[in-house]
Amino acid sequence: MLQTKGRYFSLDGRPFFWLGDTCWLLFSRMTREEMRLYFRNRALQGFNVVLATLVHTPGYADREGHRALAGDDFARPDVDSGYWDTVEYAIQLAAENGIQMGLVLCWGDFYAKNAFTPASASAYASFLSERLGSYSNLFWLLGGDVRGSVCPDIFRLLGRTLKQKDPSRLVGYHPFGRTSSSQWFAGEEWLDFHLFQSGHRDRSQRSLGAWDDNAVSDEEWMGEENYRYVFRDYERDVKPVLDGEPSYEEIPHGLHDPSRPYWTAREVRRYAWWSVLAGGAGFTYGHNSVMQVWHDIGTPNFGVRRYWDEALSAQGAGQMRFLRKAMEAVSFEEGRSAQDLLRNNTGEEDEYLVAFRSSDALLVYSYTGGTVAVADGLGFVPSSAYYLNPSTGALSCAALAQDGVYQLPKGPGLQDWVLILAGERTARKLEASL
Repeated sequence: MLQTKGRYFSLDGRPFFWLGDTCWLLFSRMTREEMRLYFRNRALQGFNVVLATLVHTPGYADREGHRALAGDDFARPDVDSGYWDTVEYAIQLAAENGIQMGLVLCWGDFYAKNAFTPASASAYASFLSERLGSYSNLFWLLGGDVRGSVCPDIFRLLGRTLKQKDPSRLVGYHPFGRTSSSQWFAGEEWLDFHLFQSGHRDRSQRSLGAWDDNAVSDEEWMGEENYRYVFRDYERDVKPVLDGEPSYEEIPHGLHDPSRPYWTAREVRRYAWWSVLAGGAGFTYGHNSVMQVWHDIGTPNFGVRRYWDEALSAQGAGQMRFLRKAMEAVSFEEGRSAQDLLRNNTGEEDEYLVAFRSSDALLVYSYTGGTVAVADGLGFVPSSAYYLNPSTGALSCAALAQDGVYQLPKGPGLQDWVLILAGERTARKLEASL
């Protein structure tokens, strides 16, 4: 069962690097055959976590029309309809493919509309724990794109009930856009790790006059710099922290206007490497088509442009595994942020460098290329230097620089790069895995 260990996760006693995919409507829009296709693809691409919502909208049902709840009452899950059999089938498929399921109890709209009483919250949490408690490859997520301040007592009741029923199973919270669970629940025993949602807006979109503006005074604006959430959250709480919802691949900047540019694989890589090298315990990828399982079922949202099964092969989805491979090769569980080892980190916005040091390696991510100057005090003797292309996984050797200055490779257009300095042990692992 997934556990926390310091600032990272472990599974069956071994370090676990969270590489998640977002598939909110998995249970309602996929047939069982499609579920098999989905989980097999994501496992081949290196994903080991999938986030999905158990009840997303009123009247929620699977493809066969089996409803999750009787009368939309969370105190009365419809145990005879077949819906929960569908959920269990998906969890079993995930287990067969080595994937942990992060189950959002319901989407945030329900909390905002006062769908829970203390009695129904307790009953629903108890039902879930009893019905699904035999599966070792799942954990719980409260929230669902909603502020913790909407009904904090209900969230705490749900979390504590789930913990009382199964103390070893992890509980997290999926927050509102550009906020973090640490804002409301730092230090609370029932919450095992923190997710933040860096969200889908670019630097020019601080306010759009839309329902998802951050009008609350204490919700800090981080822009596109999602590494800042990691730095800040570790000051609030010593628990694993990671981006639970960055800008999805192929979704419009700011969500609402399809005439805006769409986020690309290159930008998704930036969010991934920035947040992980800042000390994040993993990363959660998302694709506009896959997260809503778009295929002529239901209503298309957010300017979706292609079917979900085609989008499984999107560029960004295929590139995330290089992040996981690199972090596992450098023994991420031994590491921490290492901004102090950068001598020339004066760039702003896209020019900013993020560094990570483990016991035998230093990784520096540059979104725009250029020069990296490494300070003294690595704490290990590097035997090799590498340039990793995070879009292809290609690893090339570089000469060790006596002055610590490395000029990243140049080519047509802008290219992001990862500089890796490694000791002998890590060098062998990197060359074997990439």
